[in-house]
Amino acid sequence: MKLTSCSTCSRGADAQRGFSLLEVLVSIVVLSFGVLGIVGLQAASMQANSDARYQSAAVRLGLELSDMMRDNMTVAQTVSGTPAGNPYVVQNYTDPGTLSTPTSDCSSTQCSASALAQFQIYDWLQRVSNELPGARVQVCFDSTPYDANGLPRWYCPNSPAVTNPPSMIVIKIGWTRSSTNRAATGASSVLRPTTSDDSVPPAVVLPLNPGVDPTTVR
Repeated sequence: MKLTSCSTCSRGADAQRGFSLLEVLVSIVVLSFGVLGIVGLQAASMQANSDARYQSAAVRLGLELSDMMRDNMTVAQTVSGTPAGNPYVVQNYTDPGTLSTPTSDCSSTQCSASALAQFQIYDWLQRVSNELPGARVQVCFDSTPYDANGLPRWYCPNSPAVTNPPSMIVIKIGWTRSSTNRAATGASSVLRPTTSDDSVPPAVVLPLNPGVDPTTVR
Protein backbone atom coordinates (compact mmCIF):
# COMPACT_ATOMS: atom_id res chain seq x y z
CA MET A 1 0.00 0.00 0.00
CA LYS A 2 1.29 3.44 -0.99
CA LEU A 3 1.32 6.16 1.69
CA THR A 4 0.72 9.79 0.63
CA SER A 5 1.11 12.99 2.65
CA CYS A 6 -1.88 15.30 3.29
CA SER A 7 -0.52 18.84 3.36
CA THR A 8 -4.01 20.38 3.40
CA CYS A 9 -4.88 18.33 6.49
CA SER A 10 -1.77 19.64 8.25
CA ARG A 11 -2.56 23.25 7.34
CA GLY A 12 -6.14 22.82 8.59
CA ALA A 13 -4.96 21.47 11.94
CA ASP A 14 -2.48 24.36 12.32
CA ALA A 15 -5.18 26.92 11.54
CA GLN A 16 -7.51 25.34 14.08
CA ARG A 17 -4.81 25.50 16.74
CA GLY A 18 -4.20 29.16 15.81
CA PHE A 19 -7.86 30.05 16.22
CA SER A 20 -7.97 28.27 19.59
CA LEU A 21 -4.98 30.29 20.85
CA LEU A 22 -6.57 33.56 19.68
CA GLU A 23 -9.82 32.70 21.45
CA VAL A 24 -7.90 32.02 24.68
CA LEU A 25 -6.10 35.38 24.45
CA VAL A 26 -9.37 37.25 23.82
CA SER A 27 -10.96 35.46 26.79
CA ILE A 28 -8.04 36.47 29.03
CA VAL A 29 -8.36 40.13 27.97
CA VAL A 30 -12.12 40.14 28.58
CA LEU A 31 -11.67 38.43 31.95
CA SER A 32 -8.99 40.98 32.93
CA PHE A 33 -11.36 43.88 32.24
CA GLY A 34 -14.03 42.15 34.29
CA VAL A 35 -11.68 41.64 37.24
CA LEU A 36 -10.55 45.29 37.07
CA GLY A 37 -14.17 46.41 37.07
CA ILE A 38 -14.96 44.29 40.13
CA VAL A 39 -11.89 45.61 41.97
CA GLY A 40 -12.85 49.20 41.15
CA LEU A 41 -16.42 48.64 42.28
CA GLN A 42 -15.25 47.08 45.54
CA ALA A 43 -12.86 49.99 46.19
CA ALA A 44 -15.65 52.52 45.56
CA SER A 45 -17.96 50.60 47.87
CA MET A 46 -15.35 50.53 50.64
CA GLN A 47 -14.77 54.29 50.26
CA ALA A 48 -18.51 54.98 50.40
CA ASN A 49 -18.82 52.87 53.55
CA SER A 50 -15.90 54.73 55.12
CA ASP A 51 -17.40 58.15 54.29
CA ALA A 52 -20.78 57.09 55.69
CA ARG A 53 -19.15 55.83 58.89
CA TYR A 54 -17.34 59.14 59.43
CA GLN A 55 -20.51 61.12 58.70
CA SER A 56 -22.44 59.06 61.24
CA ALA A 57 -19.68 59.50 63.84
CA ALA A 58 -19.61 63.28 63.32
CA VAL A 59 -23.38 63.60 63.76
CA ARG A 60 -23.28 61.42 66.87
CA LEU A 61 -20.45 63.47 68.38
CA GLY A 62 -22.26 66.71 67.60
CA LEU A 63 -25.44 65.49 69.28
CA GLU A 64 -23.43 64.39 72.33
CA LEU A 65 -22.01 67.90 72.72
CA SER A 66 -25.47 69.37 72.24
CA ASP A 67 -26.77 67.26 75.11
CA MET A 68 -23.85 68.29 77.33
CA MET A 69 -24.50 71.97 76.70
CA ARG A 70 -28.22 71.64 77.36
CA ASP A 71 -27.44 69.91 80.66
CA ASN A 72 -25.06 72.73 81.58
CA MET A 73 -27.12 75.72 80.45
CA THR A 74 -25.60 78.16 82.94
CA VAL A 75 -22.25 78.01 81.17
CA ALA A 76 -23.49 77.29 77.65
CA GLN A 77 -25.68 80.41 77.72
CA THR A 78 -22.74 82.65 78.59
CA VAL A 79 -22.68 85.11 75.72
CA SER A 80 -18.94 85.70 75.81
CA GLY A 81 -17.58 84.83 72.39
CA THR A 82 -14.29 83.51 73.76
CA PRO A 83 -13.35 80.18 75.37
CA ALA A 84 -12.27 82.05 78.50
CA GLY A 85 -15.86 83.13 79.11
CA ASN A 86 -17.51 80.00 77.75
CA PRO A 87 -15.43 76.78 77.62
CA TYR A 88 -17.86 75.29 75.09
CA VAL A 89 -16.80 77.88 72.51
CA VAL A 90 -14.15 76.30 70.25
CA GLN A 91 -12.18 78.39 67.79
CA ASN A 92 -10.65 76.53 64.84
CA TYR A 93 -9.63 73.34 66.62
CA THR A 94 -7.48 70.92 64.60
CA ASP A 95 -4.67 69.72 66.86
CA PRO A 96 -5.12 67.74 70.12
CA GLY A 97 -1.71 69.01 71.20
CA THR A 98 -3.09 72.52 71.59
CA LEU A 99 -5.67 71.51 74.20
CA SER A 100 -5.23 72.70 77.77
CA THR A 101 -5.63 69.96 80.36
CA PRO A 102 -8.71 70.65 82.51
CA THR A 103 -8.12 71.66 86.11
CA SER A 104 -10.40 68.92 87.47
CA ASP A 105 -11.22 65.33 86.55
CA CYS A 106 -14.98 65.59 86.71
CA SER A 107 -15.41 61.88 86.02
CA SER A 108 -14.36 61.12 89.60
CA THR A 109 -14.87 64.37 91.53
CA GLN A 110 -17.66 66.89 91.86
CA CYS A 111 -17.02 69.98 89.75
CA SER A 112 -18.40 73.45 89.30
CA ALA A 113 -20.40 74.18 86.15
CA SER A 114 -17.45 75.93 84.52
CA ALA A 115 -14.97 73.18 85.43
CA LEU A 116 -17.40 70.59 84.11
CA ALA A 117 -17.61 72.44 80.80
CA GLN A 118 -13.81 72.52 80.55
CA PHE A 119 -13.57 68.81 81.28
CA GLN A 120 -16.35 67.90 78.83
CA ILE A 121 -15.02 69.91 75.89
CA TYR A 122 -11.49 68.58 76.44
CA ASP A 123 -12.69 64.98 76.43
CA TRP A 124 -15.05 65.60 73.51
CA LEU A 125 -12.39 67.18 71.28
CA GLN A 126 -10.03 64.29 72.04
CA ARG A 127 -12.68 61.84 70.86
CA VAL A 128 -13.36 63.91 67.74
CA SER A 129 -9.67 63.68 66.79
CA ASN A 130 -9.62 59.94 67.49
CA GLU A 131 -12.70 59.17 65.40
CA LEU A 132 -12.38 61.63 62.50
CA PRO A 133 -9.21 61.93 60.36
CA GLY A 134 -7.88 65.48 60.02
CA ALA A 135 -10.75 66.88 62.08
CA ARG A 136 -11.55 70.59 62.29
CA VAL A 137 -14.09 71.98 64.76
CA GLN A 138 -15.78 75.31 65.38
CA VAL A 139 -18.33 75.83 68.17
CA CYS A 140 -19.53 79.40 68.20
CA PHE A 141 -22.38 81.87 68.33
CA ASP A 142 -23.54 82.28 64.75
CA SER A 143 -26.94 83.38 63.52
CA THR A 144 -25.90 82.86 59.87
CA PRO A 145 -24.03 79.54 59.61
CA TYR A 146 -24.76 79.33 55.85
CA ASP A 147 -23.57 81.64 53.08
CA ALA A 148 -25.69 83.38 50.44
CA ASN A 149 -25.73 80.18 48.37
CA GLY A 150 -27.02 78.09 51.26
CA LEU A 151 -23.68 76.34 51.81
CA PRO A 152 -22.22 75.83 55.31
CA ARG A 153 -19.28 78.02 56.21
CA TRP A 154 -16.56 78.02 58.86
CA TYR A 155 -16.72 81.74 59.56
CA CYS A 156 -18.09 82.64 62.99
CA PRO A 157 -18.86 86.24 63.98
CA ASN A 158 -18.97 85.25 67.68
CA SER A 159 -20.99 88.36 68.44
CA PRO A 160 -24.23 87.01 69.89
CA ALA A 161 -27.14 89.24 70.65
CA VAL A 162 -27.66 89.54 74.38
CA THR A 163 -31.05 87.94 74.62
CA ASN A 164 -32.63 85.57 77.09
CA PRO A 165 -31.84 82.90 76.09
CA PRO A 166 -28.86 84.05 73.99
CA SER A 167 -28.65 83.58 70.25
CA MET A 168 -27.94 80.31 68.51
CA ILE A 169 -24.80 78.26 69.06
CA VAL A 170 -23.58 76.26 66.07
CA ILE A 171 -21.41 73.13 66.09
CA LYS A 172 -19.37 72.83 62.88
CA ILE A 173 -17.36 69.69 62.17
CA GLY A 174 -15.20 68.75 59.20
CA TRP A 175 -12.64 66.03 58.42
CA THR A 176 -10.57 64.69 55.56
CA ARG A 177 -13.00 63.05 53.16
CA SER A 178 -13.52 62.13 49.52
CA SER A 179 -14.73 64.76 47.10
CA THR A 180 -18.29 64.37 45.82
CA ASN A 181 -16.98 65.40 42.41
CA ARG A 182 -16.30 62.03 40.77
CA ALA A 183 -14.35 63.72 37.98
CA ALA A 184 -11.77 65.01 40.46
CA THR A 185 -8.39 63.28 40.43
CA GLY A 186 -5.21 63.40 42.47
CA ALA A 187 -5.09 65.86 45.36
CA SER A 188 -8.37 67.47 44.31
CA SER A 189 -10.21 64.20 44.94
CA VAL A 190 -9.61 64.56 48.70
CA LEU A 191 -11.09 67.38 50.78
CA ARG A 192 -8.90 68.47 53.72
CA PRO A 193 -10.30 71.19 55.99
CA THR A 194 -7.60 73.50 57.31
CA THR A 195 -7.68 76.67 59.37
CA SER A 196 -5.85 78.54 56.60
CA ASP A 197 -8.30 77.55 53.86
CA ASP A 198 -12.07 77.84 54.23
CA SER A 199 -12.77 76.55 50.71
CA VAL A 200 -13.52 73.09 52.15
CA PRO A 201 -16.76 73.68 54.10
CA PRO A 202 -17.79 71.85 57.27
CA ALA A 203 -19.46 68.52 56.58
CA VAL A 204 -21.76 68.67 59.62
CA VAL A 205 -23.47 71.81 60.97
CA LEU A 206 -25.67 71.49 64.06
CA PRO A 207 -27.42 74.67 65.26
CA LEU A 208 -28.89 74.66 68.75
CA ASN A 209 -30.22 76.95 71.42
CA PRO A 210 -28.85 75.69 74.75
CA GLY A 211 -31.55 77.57 76.63
CA VAL A 212 -34.38 75.58 75.07
CA ASP A 213 -35.28 72.04 76.04
CA PRO A 214 -35.99 70.34 72.68
CA THR A 215 -38.61 68.10 74.28
CA THR A 216 -40.78 71.15 75.02
CA VAL A 217 -40.65 72.63 71.51
CA ARG A 218 -43.86 72.21 69.50
